[in-house]
Amino acid sequence: MAGDGPRMTAAATEADRYRTQFEELDSAGPGWLRAMRGEAMARFSERGWPTTRDEAWRHTSVAALARAAFTRPDGDRTGLVAPERLKQLDFGSAFTGWEIVFVDGRYAPELSSAVSTEGVRISSLQQALREEPERLRPRLGRLAGLDEADPFRALNTAFLEDGGLVEVAPGATPSAPIHLIFFSTGQAARPTVSHPRTLILAAPGSQATVVETYAGAEGGSYFTNAVTEVALEEGAVVDHYKLQRDSDKAFHVATLAVGQGRGSVFTDHSVCVGGTLARNHVEVRFEGEGGECELQGLFVADGAQHMDTHSLIDHAAPRCSSRELYKGILDGRARGVFYGNIIVHPGAQKTNATQTNKNLLLSKEALVDSIPGLQIYANDVKCKHGSTTGQIDEDAVFYLRSRGIDAETARAILTYAFAREVVDLVRVPAMRATLGVLLLSRLPNSEAVREAL
Repeated sequence: MAGDGPRMTAAATEADRYRTQFEELDSAGPGWLRAMRGEAMARFSERGWPTTRDEAWRHTSVAALARAAFTRPDGDRTGLVAPERLKQLDFGSAFTGWEIVFVDGRYAPELSSAVSTEGVRISSLQQALREEPERLRPRLGRLAGLDEADPFRALNTAFLEDGGLVEVAPGATPSAPIHLIFFSTGQAARPTVSHPRTLILAAPGSQATVVETYAGAEGGSYFTNAVTEVALEEGAVVDHYKLQRDSDKAFHVATLAVGQGRGSVFTDHSVCVGGTLARNHVEVRFEGEGGECELQGLFVADGAQHMDTHSLIDHAAPRCSSRELYKGILDGRARGVFYGNIIVHPGAQKTNATQTNKNLLLSKEALVDSIPGLQIYANDVKCKHGSTTGQIDEDAVFYLRSRGIDAETARAILTYAFAREVVDLVRVPAMRATLGVLLLSRLPNSEAVREAL
């Protein structure tokens, strides 16, 4: 996207919209939460929107987002959710699990399924803050603290009202996945903004699968600014998924902040296909030795879409391992960004870390900026990173053509196979099947691929 240019008075006016909305926000809640909100708003007001002069945003301009006049929706808007649209998001009848729905960032109990009690508690964050505020005080905001380089995180904290709270008891292993659906109702005549917050707490020895889906009305105009915090205590296992399939007029900015205790295992699978601008920041910190982490991601962009993935894995403890695989497929004039960083701190010996980014360009106008990185301050480690960006291998096309497949279909099959490597890593069967269908719908010559497969 085009550069921002110098900061001007207009930028202050754009930030003023959110200051005004903040002043109108219901001040209910415990004192510590109101103080946290106030500090976050002050930080955002002081910092303002990032520009391409900021290193973390050098390849992504948010000027169009900052100029848009998004408003916070009022009242209960669940009636604006089309049942057929919501049905598209539930992975079909094959999905067995709990589905918790949020409309414009607010819990919608009438659209949500009942919650079991087999060692897991799923509730509205707003309800928990109202009933047991002190219990959440040391948890909320610990992992996703205010970051000078990320004013969106401060904005989310300033407007923190509701979201999902998932708590898994010690040793509990829920038999079904937990699906959190965040639906936005914004329309062109009245673009909306929501700031959903999700807190996932995995107690020692527990295991859970959590899926987050972000979507909205077809053709809807809205801005989703989400933050998810995942805290894994000793020996906990969390398999986390995110599917972002927003409208083509939507803006999506999200932070996933993870803290891993001793011997914990965390995986994140992210698939991004929607939005005119989508920015995902994943931040993992090993807080105890022997932890394992896997990050896998796929984005598919065409037209003038802009998709940005930033990852940071903080190896602050010894004997931890991390694996990253991110892939991008771009067509038209789409733009992609991958910025990965692995930091191995002094004393984090026996670290084993691998980072891989692969991008496939389907047009001459598509562009990817790939910046993998390692910062190593220990001397007994195994770390490597790699990045490749290019077009479809013509030798592979020739091989398929020699088997009687035309050139256009051959290229479509190879593109589909490139994406399936990430999709096949999804361990929720209903979600994996849905992703396969969704992927085909986003790729060129999909009908021919279906017939060939």
